[in-house]
Amino acid sequence: MQQYKLFIGNEWKAPASGEWFDSLDPFSGEPWARIPRGNGQDVDRAVAAAKAAMEGPWHTMSATQRGMLLHKLGELIDANVDQLTEVEARDNGKLRTEVRGQVSYMAKYFYYYGGLADKIQGAVIPMDKPKVFNYTRYEPVGVVGTITPWNSSLLLTAWKVAPALAAGNVVVAKPSEHTSVSLLVLAGLFAEAGFPPGVFNVVTGYGKDVGEPLVEHPDVACIAFTGGDEGGRRVSAAAAKHFKRVTLELGGKSPNIVFDDADLARAANGVITGIFSAGGQTCMAGSRLLLQDSIHDEFVERLIAIASKAKLGDPALPGVQVGPVATRPQFDKVVSYIEVAKAEGARCVLGGNVRSGPGFGVGQFVEPTIFTGVDNGMRIAQEEVFGPVLSVLKFKDEEEAIQIGNDIRFGLAAGVWTKSLHRAMHMSERLKAGTVWINNYRSTSFTTPFGGYKDSGLGREGGVEAVKEFLEVKSVWISTDLDMPDPFIRKY
Repeated sequence: MQQYKLFIGNEWKAPASGEWFDSLDPFSGEPWARIPRGNGQDVDRAVAAAKAAMEGPWHTMSATQRGMLLHKLGELIDANVDQLTEVEARDNGKLRTEVRGQVSYMAKYFYYYGGLADKIQGAVIPMDKPKVFNYTRYEPVGVVGTITPWNSSLLLTAWKVAPALAAGNVVVAKPSEHTSVSLLVLAGLFAEAGFPPGVFNVVTGYGKDVGEPLVEHPDVACIAFTGGDEGGRRVSAAAAKHFKRVTLELGGKSPNIVFDDADLARAANGVITGIFSAGGQTCMAGSRLLLQDSIHDEFVERLIAIASKAKLGDPALPGVQVGPVATRPQFDKVVSYIEVAKAEGARCVLGGNVRSGPGFGVGQFVEPTIFTGVDNGMRIAQEEVFGPVLSVLKFKDEEEAIQIGNDIRFGLAAGVWTKSLHRAMHMSERLKAGTVWINNYRSTSFTTPFGGYKDSGLGREGGVEAVKEFLEVKSVWISTDLDMPDPFIRKY
């Protein structure tokens, strides 16, 4: 079993604690790697290395040179897809096919932001004052701390690191304690690509030991966090003490809305993709299905016919469609919510059971589960389950769909299925969500922003907007006035 070290200043370092902990395979339950248990001392070392790079070699490189390094990193990711896929899938229990797709796509983020690095431009401002030349310039904020969850460690890290580096910043990354190996493997590629020491650092460990010191460190200027809304609140409160910038990509309870004029076959496949792909362990999961009452029964039958045939099992095997829940605490949480739904009076029309025995490892499997008869006030409709559990609600018309869709404290995403262009435009304008998919679901791209309204977070990841999260704007005034003004009178 391989024992890993922290990555600080392009070197592999033992943790200051001298302690390691096991990473468990979600399918077998067996330990397969040993992760360094970092602490505040390690955060101090990593931030110091990052700060030295920021003030030294990284600062002196041109934006074009930084962009070329990002592009080189993308090439190395492409060349190491197999290794990165294996370690990430082993850590989080996702299907190998899905993880491979994420890793391959991740390289494109570094290509995109590598090309964007030398296109960050200020502007010359037409002034209302004579004999003044004014322009703006964009400057990096400094040391960026990234904190990512266990469900898609590599891809969600790329969402943050690629734009942060393109903007000229340096990074100290903390992955989830459940899925740390893939980020440590990725760190080695940064050194191979030729990034100066300290530009990218990885400190692994638990939230209290590493996450809190990283958020509170006085030399960290910005925190980019993905996780649950409660974790986001703690990060935001701690960062506010030092007036740090934060980007928070948090949870969701996204409505997937199907009208009676939709292509029902395509919509059914989209709903299945939205909730049961990745075992529902995704922030953008379409966990609330809103069905127009005239198609409710027919559509539920379609879903049952598809989802009941889903193949559960070892995510490393071909043909498997649903893998295990990634961690035992999350498995227990999903099972508890199924019992909550039943107690609230929701009707379980599919699944609701766990799978164990031969072929199911330690049994962290929850069947694709569908509840009908759900009222939007129920906990199963209001709280994020983060598992393969779908709540089905009825609506009569557009206004009721909008009312139910928005009646939630989250606002990450929404889906709308209809053949009416007018309805599509109307719904996309009225739904309070950072992303609205029309006749598709769970699509993302490096070219476009992603983020949420309300309790789903702050800021955006993806596209040009992501770079702006990691930049300061400076206004420069140059006087061309040769006359001597009266020093006691300010000109307006």
